[in-house]
This record gives sequence, structure tokens and C-alpha cells, in this order.
Amino acid sequence: MVLVRSGVVLAATPLGDPDDASFHLRQLLAEAPVIAAEDTRRLRDLVRRLGIKPTGRVVSFYDANEVGSIPDLLRAAGDGVVVVVSDAGTPLISDPGFPLVRAAIEVGIRVTCAPGPSAVIAALAVSGLPVQRFAFDGFVPRTAGPRGAWLESLRDDRRTVVAFDSPRRLATTLDDAAARLGPDRPACVARELTKPHEEILRGDLGWLASLAGERDWLGEVVLLIGPGSPTEVKTSAEADAVTRVLVLTLNGERLREAVDLVAGANGLSRRALYQAVLDAKSSAQSGPGAA
Repeated sequence: MVLVRSGVVLAATPLGDPDDASFHLRQLLAEAPVIAAEDTRRLRDLVRRLGIKPTGRVVSFYDANEVGSIPDLLRAAGDGVVVVVSDAGTPLISDPGFPLVRAAIEVGIRVTCAPGPSAVIAALAVSGLPVQRFAFDGFVPRTAGPRGAWLESLRDDRRTVVAFDSPRRLATTLDDAAARLGPDRPACVARELTKPHEEILRGDLGWLASLAGERDWLGEVVLLIGPGSPTEVKTSAEADAVTRVLVLTLNGERLREAVDLVAGANGLSRRALYQAVLDAKSSAQSGPGAA
């Protein structure tokens, strides 16, 4: 049985791999009286791949009709469960649903979530960029003026910034970003997450921009731009260098040789990097669970 008797349930669907579907999502899709889907064709393809036959009513719920659908969905949510699903990932994250949630809250209808995949969180996790502080900025602005203003606002942002972008505009976005934020600004392009053609490209904006101009881009794209504060970038670079030294030592390299190699390649102080590695190893040995 579904875990709630009535109300609106925001249910996260797989980004690509159907095996990422939670048991809770499978229950909801099979048993909910109403499923409000951003694209009913994609929903029917998903339930087919999951081997599920919904017993409830499936209704279309997308940008153009979401406001007009609210009264019917609220009536249904007062008597039973209305499951809201987007094409992929967590509803409301640049997808329909926010007006329905606000309306349900205002009339006292329960709103809950069946958590699961999110392209924002998945991209952050694999990006190799700092994730202690981040911001999600929705979609990259389509036109030059607003896009330029958005990029300028990131110049001194101390957080990693995540945004969705069209594959058709990605090369232009990266060119503009490299020009405004500097070609050395760390960044990542995550494409087709969890799908057969998944691709994660990590580097600086200059390299990504040069690569983007030489190829055609397809699929769903997440763009991540690393922190702009010199302090944050320096801290991230040092942490990355320490990690590289530790990996080299695990592969048999002597510590001093590994430090010399990584420091020389990244323009870092050998003494400072050596001390940072010792501090990291000391912290690991004295941390939770240490003997």
C-alpha cells in the first residue's frame, strides 16, 4: 500500500537508469488514484520498463496547463493520493508543480515527497568541484544580454553554481563564461547522467569552451562553474593536490617524489604541499574510528 492516504506526493523519477527507481516510487505509480505527469508518454514508457501497471488515472500536467489543472487535482488530493512526476528527477526543480504545491498548502492539503534522483545533486557529486556550498540557478539565460549579466554575477561567487543548459547553446555559453570569468575558472559539464551515453567533462572554462566548439552536443546538460573567490579556489586546488599525492603514494611512489611531481605540475610550494599531506594523514589517523 502507498504510505499516505491523501494529499500531494512529489515523486522523483530516474534520470535515465530505471533501476534507480525507489520501491516507494514503484508503489505510488502502481497504486495512486491519480498520477499527474509532465509528459504522459514518458511516464508510460517508465512504467513499462519498471513492469508496473498503474491502476489510477494518469493526467497531463505541464507548464501550459498546470494552473488550470489545480482545482481538479486539489479535489482529488483531498480524497486520495495525487502523485506528481516530472520527465526525470525531482519535481519542481525547473519543472512544473510549484503552483499546485502552494495551492495545496493554502487549503491545508498535505504535501509530501518520495525522494530520489536529482540531476543537480548527481552532477555536484561527480563534478570534482567544491560542494560544501553551492547554488542552483535554474536554466542558463537564452539570450546574450541576460546570459552575460548572469555570468557577471558569478564573478566573485564563493559557491559552486549549477545550471541546466541547452546542448544547442552550450558552446556559446562556455565561450561567454571563459571570456567573462577567465579561462582558468574550474568547471564541469555533465551530460546524459545515468544514461548509456553519460559523459562527465572536468576542466577549466577555457578547455571546455575549446572542446565545445569542436563537437555537436546532444542530450540533457548540466553546467557547473566552480567558486570565483581566490581563497576558495586556492583551497580547492590544494585539496586536489593533496589527493593526487596520496593516490601516487598508494600506487608505490615515495612521498617526497610524489610531492615534487604534483607541486611542480601545479605551481605549488613543495614545502607547503608536503606539510598539507602530513596534516591530512595525521587527521585521518586521529579521526573517528581510529585505533
